[in-house]
Amino acid sequence: MYIINRDNKQSKKIEAITFSSLGLKERDDLQEWIVKEPTILGEELLIIQKEFSGFSDTNERLDLLAIDRKGNLVIIENKLDDSGKDVTWQAMKYASYCSTLGKEGIRKIYQDYLNKTEPGIAAEDKICDFLNKSDFDEVQLNHDLSQRIILVAREFRKEVTSTVLWARKFRIQIQCIKVTPYLFDGHLLLDTEQIIPVKDVADITISLDEKAHDEIATGAEIAERELIRNRFWDELLPKMNAKSQLFSGISTESNHYDHWLTAGAGMSGLGYSFVITKKYAAVELGINKPNKEENKKIFDLLIEDKENIEQTFGSPLSWQRLDDKKMSRITYILEGVNVFNENDWPQMQQFLVENMIKLNDALKKQISRLKQNQ
Repeated sequence: MYIINRDNKQSKKIEAITFSSLGLKERDDLQEWIVKEPTILGEELLIIQKEFSGFSDTNERLDLLAIDRKGNLVIIENKLDDSGKDVTWQAMKYASYCSTLGKEGIRKIYQDYLNKTEPGIAAEDKICDFLNKSDFDEVQLNHDLSQRIILVAREFRKEVTSTVLWARKFRIQIQCIKVTPYLFDGHLLLDTEQIIPVKDVADITISLDEKAHDEIATGAEIAERELIRNRFWDELLPKMNAKSQLFSGISTESNHYDHWLTAGAGMSGLGYSFVITKKYAAVELGINKPNKEENKKIFDLLIEDKENIEQTFGSPLSWQRLDDKKMSRITYILEGVNVFNENDWPQMQQFLVENMIKLNDALKKQISRLKQNQ
């Protein structure tokens, strides 16, 4: 920091000092400065408690508890010259404790604080004024269970900044604010700087955080869907194997299942598949040899016997030559079912087992003949 003489254009550097060199204390000084003027931290906050220890089964105390303009709880943890290496873990513990606080609990915490600092003032009135609400019934506090954390210190250890940057990738709302004291002509000056996320690129950082969160959410959703499908297959296979040996060689322990499950149809490149989606279930014969022309030739030979095949099957089938693709298929579909709705599973599994057996019975003679003519 520099002081400028506008007349002679000279600048004089003001050297930063430490809190400890001035005999300043975390609780008596830095904390009180923030209580009296929360905008020191770069935004408008309503301090609702200090040295809060109202957690069950623990005597731990968080430095300051506040509400931001969106009604989120803000946990503020102050250090002086050195952040220490455990401040992130400490603040996250407090955030987890506060995650259970409801609207009435928050009001009571603030009222207890006001009874000491501003006797006779109602907490709900102060909260309404701060959030620009006309009625406390309209106020939402801690509503999305996304507690914010602000860490304050003169210097942050690498262990802390590394952990904070990692946590933000998972959309934990945590900031680091650097506070630096200066002494000039007997006046104590305090400079504050948000170092994580960097204030000037906060919008970009937020966008990156949202992208990372979306990627994590998408990955979690995919994993959850895969588990659901695997459970479906685990239920289906024993039912199928009790009626037919067609899928007896398929093991739930050694295979990774997607939305289809395939067994051999007795000829290389041909396979019977169960198909399950959120819109339909199907049984099908897939014709998928390496050569596209060979696949179309096999399909054409099978469709020549369409009448007999469908008569044996008992219903019309969907004949899909798929001229723009290498493979062709013959399929039978049950519409209006969803594998992610377990209430549909009994209907889907009965459909799949019964119709896979019928499809094999309808096609096995033709497939055997094709194999002999290779």
